[in-house]
Amino acid sequence: MPQEGPPSPSPVGSVLVANRGEIACRVFRTCRELGIATVAVYSDADAGALHVREADTAVRLPGAAPSETYLRGDLVVAAALAAGADAVHPGYGFLSENAEFARAVLAAGLTWIGPPPEAVEAMASKTRAKELLGIAPLADVTEEDLPVLVKAAAGGGGRGMRIVRELALLKGELVSASAEAASAFGDGEVFVEPYVEDGRHVEVQLLGDAHGTVWALGTRDCSLQRRHQKVIEEAPAPGLPAALEASLLDTAVRAAKAVGYVGAGTVEFLVADGRAHFLEMNTRLQVEHPVTEEVYGLDLVALQIAVAEGRALPPEPPSPRGHAVEARLYAEDPARDWAPQTGVLHAFDVPREGRVRVDTGYVSGDGIGVHYDPMLAKVTVHAATRAQAVRKLAHVLERARVHGPVTNRDLLVASLRHPEYATGEGLDTGFYGRNLTALTTPDGDEGDGEDGDGGGDGRLAAVAAALAAASARRGRFGGGWRNLRSRDESRTYGGHEVRYRPTRDGGHEVTAPAGIRVAAASPDRVSLEVAGVVRHFEVAAYGDGVVHAGRHRLTALPRFTDPREQTAPGSLLAPMPGTVVRVADGLAVGDRVTAGQPLLWLEAMKMEHRVTAPASGTLTALHAAPGRQVEVGALLAVVSDDPPPGAAQDHTPPGAAQGRTTPGAAQDHPPTEAAAQEEKTA
Repeated sequence: MPQEGPPSPSPVGSVLVANRGEIACRVFRTCRELGIATVAVYSDADAGALHVREADTAVRLPGAAPSETYLRGDLVVAAALAAGADAVHPGYGFLSENAEFARAVLAAGLTWIGPPPEAVEAMASKTRAKELLGIAPLADVTEEDLPVLVKAAAGGGGRGMRIVRELALLKGELVSASAEAASAFGDGEVFVEPYVEDGRHVEVQLLGDAHGTVWALGTRDCSLQRRHQKVIEEAPAPGLPAALEASLLDTAVRAAKAVGYVGAGTVEFLVADGRAHFLEMNTRLQVEHPVTEEVYGLDLVALQIAVAEGRALPPEPPSPRGHAVEARLYAEDPARDWAPQTGVLHAFDVPREGRVRVDTGYVSGDGIGVHYDPMLAKVTVHAATRAQAVRKLAHVLERARVHGPVTNRDLLVASLRHPEYATGEGLDTGFYGRNLTALTTPDGDEGDGEDGDGGGDGRLAAVAAALAAASARRGRFGGGWRNLRSRDESRTYGGHEVRYRPTRDGGHEVTAPAGIRVAAASPDRVSLEVAGVVRHFEVAAYGDGVVHAGRHRLTALPRFTDPREQTAPGSLLAPMPGTVVRVADGLAVGDRVTAGQPLLWLEAMKMEHRVTAPASGTLTALHAAPGRQVEVGALLAVVSDDPPPGAAQDHTPPGAAQGRTTPGAAQDHPPTEAAAQEEKTA
């Protein structure tokens, strides 16, 4: 633990966390353990959020958009002073790497729990960090330079990042990346660098004090990513040659000492063909810091506070022990281009036996809104070996109760058990490019992709859902076996049709699928026997047409289709609630468009979603306008094949029509990092 050094002007007694959600809750946890009072800030959209409920004091930041709230450094500093806080912890994302914000905190007489503003300035901008290390960005890009990566100079979490493989697309992607970066970080600077295909993302955790000591706390591998945002991370990075690992640690420490670094930070590399390419230095705590904490037995937030108080670190860090793996649980649909999901998190419970850690900003009953990153939790397991940690984490996630919107839980389980990951032989950033389709395609299932695994379990889950509903109905209305043979009743869940009939003893008999015997059934628990093996399903329905049976999320198919919910062919519907941020230049009703042509862009959960033409044809309706708020299913535009001569164009006022998503309504989510409102590429 830190040693005594020159005292700070004022020991930390109350900390305001200039952030939200999971990271705010995580910092508060350490503050409580240290006897430090806590202050939250919150937007109107976060008024009921967990981090607000957990803080000793909370200060409202009027508005909902980050630009009005969490990115307003002046309001955050004013909130700290109003609440009597004497220190500010920035968390990650938002203003965590904003040197001017750090200066404003210090100028207000508050303790800044982060690196010196000069170090932030030198390293937080990727362009300046590369200049410091003698690495120049690409200036005039040619065909020979492709593929290239457009990248935001500030911030992270994949926001403001685009892979460009065609030179003709570069200009448009620069504009798009700049707009997204400006919205997320208040800085629209972007640059271009070579894109290294399928390398390993390896990073080094640093911690420095004001007395010249810098710890290199080993390596992490964060190669499993979607849209340049990490999904599964682990420490230490497996399989690195000793010489390469030593080089990474040495380079990271030299970079930190070159700028007089104090506090927690991370240096990131892309490892390919036995060589390490510098990516950036993150001058803040990383999202994935728990894996390092578990391996080293440290509390990095407590150490950040100690360093900010002027205390000195011991000369050497503790020795690492074992292996830790972390998975990020998101409210998103990997099978539908990672589309973020909103709604009520009806039930949320993760088993915590053994060395299982859960960092979250949600509890059962909380709502998942459209304004911020859709990460629900980070689940981390520590074990003696990598194989044990990977196995345990998959088991814990599989048993978790996550009832509500679609999540990536099943993808995480399948990823951890995939041979490429389990053996460590397929660790690179191309993992999901190679395997996503197989990982998200149910084996033998014909369903809507929500039940997440093989046909056998998905089929049984549908049977359990149907029998639970039948049991609940019988409990409400009575009824039972009659002398006249009953006709089969049927229900369809997730593409599986289930047929059953009541029995003389008050139970039910399953007639389809065949070979299933009902061992027991109640409204919330069903036991089914197949070939002598009994499986149990906890069943929960919340009145929104979705049923959770075991770990399966099933959508009930209505018996009759409401004709009011039908839409015209070629309709482009909003895939999620959000805001129209822009429409293609010059686009107007009557224009000819081609299949895949970008028509408009939505912003939801701080990520841009490009909506493209589903087919070539004529734009016969356009209901989108910049700044318009839309709900899921809202009609944005219509592309018709060949409208008859003289046919009236649809000029319905914006917001007047809504509908259900129809096949062919293409929503393209470009490789722009699913934006963790708070986090970085790392």
